[in-house]
Amino acid sequence: MNTDMGITVDREMARHTGAEPGATYAQYVDGIALGRAETPDDVAGFVSYLAGPDAKYLTGQAPLIDGGLVYR
Repeated sequence: MNTDMGITVDREMARHTGAEPGATYAQYVDGIALGRAETPDDVAGFVSYLAGPDAKYLTGQAPLIDGGLVYR
């Protein structure tokens, strides 16, 4: 868990489900193709790309910055 939000979500999921703290987070990360959770730097890199000249022809997209998350 790399952010305050991630820590809060994990704590609340543990409280709600009765799982051990960290168990829900580990299960979430196990469903990501890249094998790790996203970080603020991952999102910042994409935002930087969007703000730069290489994205000038990109229109109407809904990109996923999720590392290949598999929804089950």
